[in-house]
Amino acid sequence: MSTTLATAVRHQPPPVIAEPVIEVRDVTKRYGSTVIHEHLNFDVRRGEIVALLGGSGSGKTTLVRQILGLESPTSGVIRVLGEEWARMDVETAKMLRTRSGMMFQQGALFSSLSVYDNIAQPFRELGKIPEDLIREFVMLKLEMVGLSCKHASKMPAALSGGMVKRVGIARAIALEPELLFLDEPTAGLDPKASDEFVDLIATLHRALGLTVVMVTHDLDTMVALSTRVAVLADRRVLVAAPVEEAVAVDHPFIREYFLGRRGRRALQALPPERRAKLPAAALDDATLTVK
Repeated sequence: MSTTLATAVRHQPPPVIAEPVIEVRDVTKRYGSTVIHEHLNFDVRRGEIVALLGGSGSGKTTLVRQILGLESPTSGVIRVLGEEWARMDVETAKMLRTRSGMMFQQGALFSSLSVYDNIAQPFRELGKIPEDLIREFVMLKLEMVGLSCKHASKMPAALSGGMVKRVGIARAIALEPELLFLDEPTAGLDPKASDEFVDLIATLHRALGLTVVMVTHDLDTMVALSTRVAVLADRRVLVAAPVEEAVAVDHPFIREYFLGRRGRRALQALPPERRAKLPAAALDDATLTVK
């Protein structure tokens, strides 16, 4: 992580949570006879970090793809930054996509392009920015994610997994979007690299005033970053609330996910004032070592 940036925002408060910037209303999504979502409702407010949780096949990625306008719901309405995808013209949709950034799982870099060209791609797609200015932007983004400019000429195959993810997030924030989507941001990282990446996301959230939606299975990442968690099960969002409130919902997936030993241990990282709100079941044997 950029030490300078982290130091600059260390005492800066997180973004103020404000109006809804993502509104999902009564959305149903079908693939043939298979129903993924049924009358699903979901909101994200400006300044939040919302973690999308759910078992395999619960439709987390499908929901994100619909919010990004990459897929259309079978029925229902999705509004992003006040605009409804189904009613947008081409130019409005193009502009809206520049206001969102996405870091795909494993970084999803273009393997045939250098680090520099991967980050430059969003600028070049705009078709209006001189190459010398693009270079300044690329180097700034590398610095923001804690990478030296010397890595700009490297190919993705020469990077470690953590570096690939940092380049992926540099590309995602290239156009300084308002919304940032993360797909399993710490998957595949060792504990040290994972902690560093969590710190990076928290720093960028404060520095850029981002609203973040992340799909994650990692309990520690979820607890460290999220202001709310949205739990998908039974084709809908069961609960969207701070984790200490979501844990109290009586549902098999929530009990299995949060109240197993790993879940209880992860919840101990909550600040004391939030940990005090946890139900008693979330505190039982929480200090036992996980093997």
